[in-house]
Amino acid sequence: MDRFLVKRAPGGLLGKRQQEQTGEGPEELGGDKESSRKRPRRETSGNGVDLAGLSWQHIRAEGLDCDYTVLFGKAEADGIFQELEKEVEYFTGALTRVQVFGKWHSVPRKQATYGDTGLTYTFSGLTLSPKPWLPVLERIRDRVSLATGKTFNFVLVNRYKDGRDHIGEHRDDERELAPGSPIASVSFGACRDFFFRHKDSRGKHPSRRMEAVKLQLAHGSLLMMNHPTNTHWYHSLPVRKKILSPRVNLTFRKIVPIKK
Repeated sequence: MDRFLVKRAPGGLLGKRQQEQTGEGPEELGGDKESSRKRPRRETSGNGVDLAGLSWQHIRAEGLDCDYTVLFGKAEADGIFQELEKEVEYFTGALTRVQVFGKWHSVPRKQATYGDTGLTYTFSGLTLSPKPWLPVLERIRDRVSLATGKTFNFVLVNRYKDGRDHIGEHRDDERELAPGSPIASVSFGACRDFFFRHKDSRGKHPSRRMEAVKLQLAHGSLLMMNHPTNTHWYHSLPVRKKILSPRVNLTFRKIVPIKK
């Protein structure tokens, strides 16, 4: 993954996005003007975590724009993982099957959705109405929002019991997603390999040769998949038979409510 990392001076994701939007670099934001203003307070979470001190990795390729950090320390991540294991209610019955190219298959992982009232989300032939937010999910969502400045009203929870559970190459490009909105992927439990593959480099006879991007999503980590990543790149979590422990992944999204 190193060749896809963009080296930057230390600083939070909020500051980076502000610089991208305004065109100002560190010099323009600093200097004499800074000394005449009060310095902003360092943003902290409810648990006293210094969010401004997060170490971000910026992953870039053609049409790929992602940001990665470890958002939760081990002790807090351990506690959250146990809460998720106890409280999340996963789909049963017909909702455990998915339609791929017109055929129905058992989903090789457990899934659940939570979010704001009145939302619906359709993927792989399923239209879902989320359950009300759990306190632990609200806490994770709010931490992500504090760290990134983005808001979310829906989360898809995927539980992988071990390395045999997986998800194939796909794009999160459903029509209900707010245009241009990022997807925030938070992981707890086993560290798993995660791949991005450009749409033009897929299949037996790809139109272009482009290197896949491989990440390892650690316990307590946050991966921000920013626009236009899901337009150009597919992502997957492949089988890893040597992984024996479970992993829970939460992808927070901004859904546009259906107008009635």
